[in-house]
Amino acid sequence: MTVKFIGYIGFNDNSEIHAATRSRVLDRDYVEAAARAQEEGRFDRVLIPFGSASPESQIVAAHAAAITTTLGFLVAHRPGFTQPTLAARQLATLDQLSGGRVAVHIITGGADEEMARDGDVGSLKATRYQRTDEYLEVLRREWTEAQPFDHAGRFFQARGAFSAIKPDNLPVFFGGSSPEAIGVAGRHADVYALWGETLEQVQDVVRTVRHAAAQHGRKPGFSLSLRPVIADTEEAAWKKADAIVEQVRALREAAGQPTSGHRPPNAGSLRLLETARSQRRDTRLWTGVAALTGAAGNSTGLVGTPEQVADAMLEYYDVGIDHFLIRGFEPLADSIQYGRELLPLVRAKVAQRESTKRAEDIALAS
Repeated sequence: MTVKFIGYIGFNDNSEIHAATRSRVLDRDYVEAAARAQEEGRFDRVLIPFGSASPESQIVAAHAAAITTTLGFLVAHRPGFTQPTLAARQLATLDQLSGGRVAVHIITGGADEEMARDGDVGSLKATRYQRTDEYLEVLRREWTEAQPFDHAGRFFQARGAFSAIKPDNLPVFFGGSSPEAIGVAGRHADVYALWGETLEQVQDVVRTVRHAAAQHGRKPGFSLSLRPVIADTEEAAWKKADAIVEQVRALREAAGQPTSGHRPPNAGSLRLLETARSQRRDTRLWTGVAALTGAAGNSTGLVGTPEQVADAMLEYYDVGIDHFLIRGFEPLADSIQYGRELLPLVRAKVAQRESTKRAEDIALAS
């Protein structure tokens, strides 16, 4: 099993600890700098996020792909607002133009107000996952069918659907912690995405998703999202993490945003918020920002020296994680630091681990 790293390109350098340097919703210079930095740092892919009030992720990915040569792109995409037949052709076209560098991250839902901005008013979570399930079925058929096909489902209908353009190899990433989400993941996910939780929690989720996927003859990979905080010494790294917490707290209080009493709408955030009752879990898992923000998305991290954080990541690798989605609180500077100091260490440790396993397997077989 190899390990892959996914970075992040926001639409500007805004972060939980500071506003964007320039008052632009879409800062083209920043997008280009982030793409080049993470390509130079040998990230395998970068996530391009989705939001109902944000720039369009596929178009941003297309621009970043045009100025890079090896960097892959994980394009966040929400089903239900574009017909799956059209989305399949859009993604396949982007994949072909980029030289096979595209993957898609399916985001089924969000807060009700987020969904309503794009016209989905009053839908239930169970209905959204049923829609996503059917959406992905049609999407896959567009990518694989050699002849036109008809589809008559609850949410989508098509006659003579066919895409002349096919992707080279376009993996589907998928996340979600509810039973409905696990069911859809088992049927469709090439890579299942988790937020940064304890080793025990991650191992339990990996086991559950593997069981769901096995019922469909599938073996997905697993991606873990983290916010590493690294420094030359462990003491300096924890001081850095503590400073980040205070910066987040100050900004949220100044903006009138809550720092406690959160009631997130999704199962994943609720579970992560429960984990964040203690700021430190396991050896290096840090949940300080998750506690302040209501565990909104990728908000937990690993803290320590590059060597210590790499060792902690290897422990997650051992329970089945083969992708790490990492981003920092200083988005550009941290991605450069990860590329120089963290990624090479983790790759070397994984290579050594795999070499040892092969030697043990040979010894057992002889």
